[in-house]
Amino acid sequence: MDILMVGCGRMGGAMLERWTTQKNAIFTVVDPAATDLPGGVRGLKQAASLGSDTFDMIIIAVKPQMIEDVMPAYDGRLRDGGCMVSIAAGYSLDSLTKAVGDVPIIRVMPNLPALIGKGATGLYASEHCSDTHKDAVSDLMAHIGLSVWVPSEDHLDRLTAVSGSGPGYVFQFIESFTEGAKALGFSDTDAQTLVLQTVLGAAEMAASTRRPASDLRDSVTSKGGTTQAGLDQLRTEQALDKLMQQTTQAAYERAVELR
Repeated sequence: MDILMVGCGRMGGAMLERWTTQKNAIFTVVDPAATDLPGGVRGLKQAASLGSDTFDMIIIAVKPQMIEDVMPAYDGRLRDGGCMVSIAAGYSLDSLTKAVGDVPIIRVMPNLPALIGKGATGLYASEHCSDTHKDAVSDLMAHIGLSVWVPSEDHLDRLTAVSGSGPGYVFQFIESFTEGAKALGFSDTDAQTLVLQTVLGAAEMAASTRRPASDLRDSVTSKGGTTQAGLDQLRTEQALDKLMQQTTQAAYERAVELR
């Protein structure tokens, strides 16, 4: 499969690094600023350098505000039976169609842990996409973590509010938790070490079992014990539940505004 990537910033470059492990794909990147591309990837500075080349898949990895200006230069580059794939956050299918034409398009919403192969990615396909298109994109995304197909663009916006923006919420929790540890007298280094390992261990434990998080929580919570005392603060008047609902709702509403 011949794949063209238009643009190759931090997220696109990290995804490309993992995608190049695919043995049945040949990658070409067009990006005037791209450097240190993975071995075996052809790098070009402009679309005109492609000559008469066409591709089975074209991945749109430029900033959303650049798509309208950049993508017309790639008109006619997609082979019959191919598909476009966009990783541009918030750029709707209607807008993409205006920029690239009425072709099969799959929108991809990755998140930052894709950089280390631990991503949670949302996928949405236009009505023109076949199972073959979906399978090809699923195979690519398997190299950056887990992925979920959603039934509508609205669901993709909702997913953005959870997994797309979610790493930011977790990083904020880690920062706040670390400040709590430091307030108890731990050094910056020890506080960070203890908090990171606690979060990592708890997350991996939750992922390794089918037990709901509530069961795992209860299993480490003795009545009247230290964990109970801490949880009582987090759960006062369901404050944490309400805060997370407000957090994801705000992110979703912003995603809708950016359509």
